[in-house]
Amino acid sequence: MKAFNYQQDFTHINFRQHPELYQVGRGEQGVLMVEPYKSEILPHWRFKTPKIAKTSALAIMALFENYRQNDDFVGMDMARKFIQMGYTRARRYANYPGGRKYAEDKTVNPRNIDDEKAASAAIFKGYWDQLRADADYLKRKKAHQQQYG
Repeated sequence: MKAFNYQQDFTHINFRQHPELYQVGRGEQGVLMVEPYKSEILPHWRFKTPKIAKTSALAIMALFENYRQNDDFVGMDMARKFIQMGYTRARRYANYPGGRKYAEDKTVNPRNIDDEKAASAAIFKGYWDQLRADADYLKRKKAHQQQYG
C-alpha cells in the first residue's frame, strides 16, 4: 500500500466526481477531509451515550447501504471509516476522562474507565466488525486499490 497523500487539494476535490483520486489508506486516514462524504456523514456521528451511539451507527450504516446501492465505493469506505472512528474515539473517552491520553508533561494519564463510553464503543465495534467481514465491501475495496492504488 502506498503512503496516504495528504498533499492533495482536499478543499477543492469532489471525490464523488473523482473516485480515482481517493485512497483507502490505513484505518481512518482522511476521514475528516474527503468531501462530499465528510459533510454527509459527520452530522450523524455521535457517541456520548449508548443510545446516541446506536442511533448514530444505524444512520451511518444506512448511508453505507445507500452508497452500496449507488455503486459508490468511496462513500462505503468513508462510512466504514466513521464507524471505525466511532469505536476508536469512544474507546479513548472510555479510557481517559475528557479523551486526553497524555498530560501536558507528555506522561500518560491514568486510565479511568467510563462504562457508558465503553458501551458506546462496543456498539460501533460491532458494526465495524460487520463491515470488515462484508464480502461485497472487501471485493470493492480490493478492486479500487488495484485500479487506483
